[in-house]
Formats: sequence, structure tokens, C-alpha cells
Amino acid sequence: MSRVLILYGTTEGHTGRIARTIGDNLRADEVAADVVEAGPGAPSPVHYDAVIVAASVHAGAYQKPVCQWARRYAAALNDRPSAFVSISLGVLEKNPRVQRDVTTVVDRFLSAAGWRPTTVKMVAGALPYSRYNRMTRFIMKRIVARAGGDTDTSRDYEYTDWNELRNLTAVFAQRVRAEATAA
Repeated sequence: MSRVLILYGTTEGHTGRIARTIGDNLRADEVAADVVEAGPGAPSPVHYDAVIVAASVHAGAYQKPVCQWARRYAAALNDRPSAFVSISLGVLEKNPRVQRDVTTVVDRFLSAAGWRPTTVKMVAGALPYSRYNRMTRFIMKRIVARAGGDTDTSRDYEYTDWNELRNLTAVFAQRVRAEATAA
């Protein structure tokens, strides 16, 4: 049975939920999956047949532990099937400038790491107003208002398309099984 590492970075916890869901989906497709938060002690990808990395965009960048890990293990990531799942609210905006900015953040990260994933997927995240401090809530409300989004700070919003994520996982599991059969 193939083994997949799902490494993630999260700020408010939603990316962790996405990573755990990816792991559950892979296991349902009969692929062994380990879900690990990036940081000290995160495993090397050399012990896995494939890797999925999920990270969320905050202030135009991903979590530092994810960036450091990807740079450290870029060569190993490039030697096996790998996917990068970028989580941001920017993917919801239809403004071409915002779409270019979202793509630029992804490209900058991958270029700095020296990683060429076989799959890159941009996924909508969440707006957890209840987890923000007063200042972050104020800033996020202003940003979201400019984009025409949800500004009622008395509740949280989730925009992740779980079916789209399931499809991504199914295709990735199929690729991992095919590579294992070919080896």
C-alpha cells in the first residue's frame, strides 16, 4: 500500500481541517496517509511515496514552517508525486488583478522553495471572525467588504468546496496507485 504524507500549515485551524479531510479521503481510497503539521520534527518526504502540502495565505505569504520545510526537502518533493494546496479567500474574487495576485503568491512560494509539484490546487478557505482578535476582525471585515464578501462578524463563514477537494484527492490517489504499480 502506498504511503502519502500530508503536511500542512495553519493559522486559525481551517487548513488543518482541510489536511485531515484529505487524509481521510485518501484512506477511503485505500491509500495510507499521515497528516502532520509543519514544524520541528516534521518528517522527511523520503519515507513516503507521495506528498501533499497544504498552506494558507496570510498577508501575502504562507506559514514559515511550511516554507522552510519545502525549501529543505525540495529535491525529494520533486522526485515523487506531490501536490500543493493553497488556501485563500482570494480565489473567491473574480477581479483579474486579485486572481493574478493569488497566482503570484503561489508562484513566488514554489520558486523560492525550488519545488515543482505535479499538482497545484487553489482552494477557498474560511473567515473565522470568532477566532480573530478585535484588530484582525476589523481589518478582515474591511478587506472582505471591498471584495463584496460576508461582513457580519457575529458569525463565521466557510467557503471550502469539499466536493472539489474530494475530486482532487481521488485523482491524486489514482496517480499514486498508478506510480506504485509501474514501479
